[in-house]
Amino acid sequence: MGKAVAVAHGAATIVNAIALGRGAAFGVDLWTKAEVKLTSEVGVFEVKITSDPTESTLLVEKTVTRVLRRFGLEKSFGAKIKTESNIPAARGLKSSSVAANATALATTTALGKTLDDLEIVKIGVEAAFDAKCTITGAFDDACASYFGGAVITDNTNRQILKQTQLPKDFAVLFHVPAKKAYTINSDVERLQTVKPLVETAFEKAMAGKLWEALTLNGLVYSAASNQNASIAIDALAAGAIAAGLCGKGPAVTAVTPNDKVDRVKAELQKYEGEVLLAHFNTEKAKVL
Repeated sequence: MGKAVAVAHGAATIVNAIALGRGAAFGVDLWTKAEVKLTSEVGVFEVKITSDPTESTLLVEKTVTRVLRRFGLEKSFGAKIKTESNIPAARGLKSSSVAANATALATTTALGKTLDDLEIVKIGVEAAFDAKCTITGAFDDACASYFGGAVITDNTNRQILKQTQLPKDFAVLFHVPAKKAYTINSDVERLQTVKPLVETAFEKAMAGKLWEALTLNGLVYSAASNQNASIAIDALAAGAIAAGLCGKGPAVTAVTPNDKVDRVKAELQKYEGEVLLAHFNTEKAKVL
């Protein structure tokens, strides 16, 4: 029976796609590894999420199922899947998109098959809909996770509109509150009210002004979802070049020049929660 391990890296929001159906995100070097072992117990999926055993395993199961179905093998195999990650779940840090990417790639490889990168990403996106853990399919996050760099996407039509490399000399700080918030519980109608402002952020991103876009998007969504914008403002005041809500929150991203990391980190640590340090990721998801 086939077995494979794959890794996909994390991502952070530039423009959240909930209001527009279009979004932008960039890759960070947090990671999720998925190990998939095929079994002869058809349709039986044993999933272990080692880093957060309380999290639902449904997304991982749906991802494996979709890959098997893609090859007409859903009546041939079951699987044992183990994921390990340093990405906190349900904080806006794309843990779902990353897990789906790693799982889809590992499952495909365990079957001895290959698929086009974008097809693997799309399988994960469909699985996220199956598992009801997404509103837009998070195609932007999934692409940023899988390919690295910055991506701007049309989530509704699953198209990459633009890909950009990222500069070297920056760090990414995340302020991560202890409280979880699941995307599917977001008040979409309320988030739709700020659509014109998110449109402006999206236009900035398309024009190459990624960091202005991130900050504007973060402020707008913070206001619309009644979350504390002062965390991002304090990060900017301390020298971050961009700061704002990541996804639907509650995590906040601060893109920071390397020489300002200590100052920005100190500001973020004034708020309850943990601070994670990451860097831009430029590496594609891969089989280990």
